[in-house]
Amino acid sequence: MSINILMPALSPTMTEGKLAKWHVKVGDTVKSGQVVCEIETDKATMEVEAVDEGKVGQILVEEGTEGVAVNAVIAVLLEEGETEVAKSAAPAAEKPAPKAEQKPAEKPAEKPASPAAAPAPAAEAAAPAASSGGTRIFASPLAKRIAAEKGIDLAGLKGSGPNGRIVKADVENAKPGAAPAAAAQAPKAAAKAPAPPAGGQPVFVAPGDSRVPHTSIRKVIARRMLESKQTVPHFYLTVDFEIDALLTARTAINAVVEKKGTKVSVNDMVIKACAKALRDHPECNASWTEDEMIQYGAVDISVAVATDRGLITPIVRNADMKGLAQISIEMKDLASRAKSGKLKLEEFQGGGFTISNLGMFGIRDFGAIINTPQAMILAVGAGEERVVVRKGEMVIRNIMSCTLAVDHRVVDGALGAQFLQTLKAYIEQPAAMLA
Repeated sequence: MSINILMPALSPTMTEGKLAKWHVKVGDTVKSGQVVCEIETDKATMEVEAVDEGKVGQILVEEGTEGVAVNAVIAVLLEEGETEVAKSAAPAAEKPAPKAEQKPAEKPAEKPASPAAAPAPAAEAAAPAASSGGTRIFASPLAKRIAAEKGIDLAGLKGSGPNGRIVKADVENAKPGAAPAAAAQAPKAAAKAPAPPAGGQPVFVAPGDSRVPHTSIRKVIARRMLESKQTVPHFYLTVDFEIDALLTARTAINAVVEKKGTKVSVNDMVIKACAKALRDHPECNASWTEDEMIQYGAVDISVAVATDRGLITPIVRNADMKGLAQISIEMKDLASRAKSGKLKLEEFQGGGFTISNLGMFGIRDFGAIINTPQAMILAVGAGEERVVVRKGEMVIRNIMSCTLAVDHRVVDGALGAQFLQTLKAYIEQPAAMLA
């Protein structure tokens, strides 16, 4: 009997995702554990492995399709001896039409008085169910989007997909309808078309401007950062660290560990120092909930990594218990796999404290937004030579400015200052963090 491959739930918050890429095609033989596709979730792009064996009989969701609901059928496997998909599997592939298609008709639509009053192509594509016969039209999300762009009435197309489903190829081979012509008759004086409002103000798109659709990850980053800034009472504490002793210690450590194929960075030492300071101040290693404060037993440090899909924060677990060489090895591996979208779910979900380092870009100091539900994030600036006064004399020291953003519901100002004093001691006397 045919086996349905379903859209998996790759995170607790995932309700839908984007099918980014297929690694198999119809007719391929699939083995258990083989990577069959890549799914872009609200957290990251992750590979999906087959749990059954068989031959790919149908691929029901095309590459690039967004908004695929969890547990929707995305492909069908044929078991040994089967030559075609069982009929019982076909209905499962049909997904409910979007909500816009299921709205009950309140009144018969009035006929437009003139061609200029005809509905826009996008509006027609948004409600493909309203065909002349009143029957529902089944089409993939990608096909609907292309139809809207080309002004094609889906009611006039015959689908080549499963059970007559209209797919990308059907729309691409179809000729545009009359709707675009009507749009072409619009006054040419409208050089700029307003885009959907951002922050209450319309965004005007001029000729030559580009529209870059949001990825699922970018949408989540935007939503979480806005939510954090609006709902978490931030306050900021900035301190300057003298890092001459830390740089000397790093040179001595690397003289040893480089022989083993690794190299400790300043950021690795900051991770270790923060972990030790959190162990000394467990009340800072906490999160706020409406009913209680959660104090974490383990010291897990999240580190912000920039990828071409947006920021992701892989976690160094139990960082206070690990040596600098081990932290360095783990961090390089996590950062590499974060950039290629290969992190496992447990490697970037959780953590009790975040470090965001822009020092490598020459940023002297900055304030970061708290990575909720955590209570603190440390923004690390560039280390640079500065003139400072010591015992009435001007001397040159390597200084690194860091700003701690704090959730005032969890950590008060005095406690935040005490945490930074402890952190300063570890940074400026690195031997203490190795004890």
